[in-house]
Amino acid sequence: MGRYVARRLLQMIPVFIGTTLLIFLMVHSLPGDPVRAMWGDKAADPAQVAQLRHQFGLDLPLWQQYLNYMADLFKGDFGTTFGGRPVLDEMSMAFPVTVRLTLVALTIEIVLGIALGVWAGLKAGRAVDTGVLAFTLVVISIPVFVLGYLAQTLFADTLGWVTPSVQDSMDIGQLMLPGFVLAMLSLAYVARLTRTTVAENRRADYMRTAMAKGLPRGRIVGVHLLRNSLIPVITFLGSDIGALMGGAVVTEGIFNVQGVGNVLFHALGQREGSTIVGIVTVFVLIFLVLNLIVDLLYAVLDPRIRYA
Repeated sequence: MGRYVARRLLQMIPVFIGTTLLIFLMVHSLPGDPVRAMWGDKAADPAQVAQLRHQFGLDLPLWQQYLNYMADLFKGDFGTTFGGRPVLDEMSMAFPVTVRLTLVALTIEIVLGIALGVWAGLKAGRAVDTGVLAFTLVVISIPVFVLGYLAQTLFADTLGWVTPSVQDSMDIGQLMLPGFVLAMLSLAYVARLTRTTVAENRRADYMRTAMAKGLPRGRIVGVHLLRNSLIPVITFLGSDIGALMGGAVVTEGIFNVQGVGNVLFHALGQREGSTIVGIVTVFVLIFLVLNLIVDLLYAVLDPRIRYA
């Protein structure tokens, strides 16, 4: 196990470098001059523009900019914004909010998605199964921004149960509605995936053996059936956490959540490459670590899996 973890950690290094390089190149290949854009429609002083470009290292060749950025990154320096504020300070304020919203969405996704999937899988071919499949198909068909505005109109404007926008991004209660909207698409996929694996595994030989031995139904479903059915679901959830954090950009904009999405939106508008690359870099690290954790969880769910 130790050698496997060490090998996976070493494999993360070229993936991390390659991903950050692609993001860096994409951000810095956008048309226009980000320093010149700071003046908007006003005429800019060429001397001040040149000074700022030199200050932020934008007058250097692109390859040298990337090497300087990576050197600072390994020292924990994510650069500074055009306003002079460290990017790390911006992220330290925004990421906890986005992580909290993601955890709310992930909890809803796991609880409701797996529950609906197990229910439909145990009732495969019946009305319940058809209803769950129809519901998840409708959810998948609706874009997140449309679902967000519908939920905002229904629960805030019509019923008055919540405020239209989040007033306190640190309050878990106010994050429930945006968390539910953020979770809906993934919830539908989890429900359908769980339903498929449960319906398939309930006909397996070990299930018939467990029932023939007279084991309680709760133990058969909760231990034997669910444990074997969750392996593909865990795989999806591991990669979906990164997708939830990325998808939070839209949800945060709809509900005025002051998280990473808000920072990233303003950074894109102002072409602040350090902020954009820094946020995406953290997303990449989270995604890589979560995939390693998911692979290790396979051995917990299925003892037959061993890593060398």
